[in-house]
Amino acid sequence: MGKALDIDSIYTLLFKEKKLVVDKDSIDQVQQSYDFLKKFSEDKIIYGINTGFGPMAQYRVDDDFLNNLQYNIIRSHSTGAGKPLDALYVKSAMIVRLNNLLQGKSGIHPELIHLLAEFINRGICPFVPEHGSVGASGDLVQLAHIALALIGEGEVFYNGELRDTAEVLKENRLKPISMHIREGLSVTNGTSVMTGIGIVNLIYAKRLLHWAVAASVMINEIASSYDDFMSEELNATKHHKGQKEIAKMMRKWSKGSSSLRKRENYLYNKENKEKILKHKVQPYYSLRCIPQILGPVHDTLVNTEEVLVNETNSACDNPIVDKESGNVYHGGNFHGDYVSFEMDKLKIAVTKMVMLSERQLNYLFHDRINDILPPFVNMGVLGLNYGLQAAQFTATSTTAECQTLSYPMYVHSIPNNNDNQDIVSMGTNSALLAKTVIDNGYQVMSVLFMGITQAIDCLDIQNDLSKNTKVIYDEIREIFPKFVEDTPKYKEIGKLTNYLTNKEIEKISL
Repeated sequence: MGKALDIDSIYTLLFKEKKLVVDKDSIDQVQQSYDFLKKFSEDKIIYGINTGFGPMAQYRVDDDFLNNLQYNIIRSHSTGAGKPLDALYVKSAMIVRLNNLLQGKSGIHPELIHLLAEFINRGICPFVPEHGSVGASGDLVQLAHIALALIGEGEVFYNGELRDTAEVLKENRLKPISMHIREGLSVTNGTSVMTGIGIVNLIYAKRLLHWAVAASVMINEIASSYDDFMSEELNATKHHKGQKEIAKMMRKWSKGSSSLRKRENYLYNKENKEKILKHKVQPYYSLRCIPQILGPVHDTLVNTEEVLVNETNSACDNPIVDKESGNVYHGGNFHGDYVSFEMDKLKIAVTKMVMLSERQLNYLFHDRINDILPPFVNMGVLGLNYGLQAAQFTATSTTAECQTLSYPMYVHSIPNNNDNQDIVSMGTNSALLAKTVIDNGYQVMSVLFMGITQAIDCLDIQNDLSKNTKVIYDEIREIFPKFVEDTPKYKEIGKLTNYLTNKEIEKISL
């Protein structure tokens, strides 16, 4: 691990349990930054080294208490509330924080790098509550909880148990970090938590898009749609990369399908004499307009990746220590607007995906719309049995929640901190709301795939599917068997949600 990380590298650290190794050149740059700051700060007033923090910056701190100052920011800001963040998201935040510090612009001692890397590699996960960040001076509260563990205090999750940090460090023969110049401020001041959550969000959103494309192809196979809506020729006439990419993905998914129709075989010849065409000339928008609907989602994910990778490879605390120019610069690199805005856009994009899934589900369940399936793909006795009727309630209510949660946080600033933080990003709130929307999306997608597989069995077209969609059908049927009699479905929804969430896809980078 050096100064530059991409999404694939972070993915392997998070999901493949690859061990993190910090390269020597990066450590050397951290050491040089520390050495420069140590000498530079001897006879100067520098924020957060010999002054108070935030609106207390006007108060100079006596040299005898500089060490206490760094501990105080950690302890005083460990004030989070709510549920603890899942370990995966905290690990992601620590990876981002480590890489931020490896930029060599923070003036911290290398021992902080080493201990943070040990936490990541050994699965030591600080207890970090969800609530507390306004995303302006970074994620002060959540990062303070990470810093609290690094100084040997507070609690950590280790091997699935919440334990006293000091005990876990002793068990692993690790020593807490010491305060040298500004370690307390450097750990707590930055956008690493919102970025870390955002990266996990992005990975799961990409998987959800993968499933949305697969489901859309299968819906069209069920409807025996004409396939020209996904043609290269049609989509090339619209100059949007995402639309063309989604259409390309659909062509790949549907290759070899005998369920889809060629328009030239049915409508572009003189053999069809029907006055009223029984088969729809053009299907509903939720089937036909997939490239146009999911194209912007694709493009949003691409832009989100760029922003999050840029933030991961940035120095995002304050002040910035620049040994090259021989100066220390004060500014606002801790401000989370870039991440906040992207998380808002991401959750809006995911909500549109969820809305599409809900409409496709309605197509399957509404017999007067699809005109080929029983109501609610009910394979039992109508009136006596109910098929997936009630599962639609779950999908509809969950979709509605996503729509409400899509209200942007980016424009919801509330001044605080004695109005020192008079305009804030709310980036971590935005990232957490996006996480909820994505989690909801998998639940709705699970119900949709339940409906898809039931519909395929109703029509007995398993062998007419493309090779790619048949694989998905078979895998889902292993989790969710064909049913006729009514049974509770909540366990199957949970199992399918787990399958869709955790099944690896071909690649992470779009």
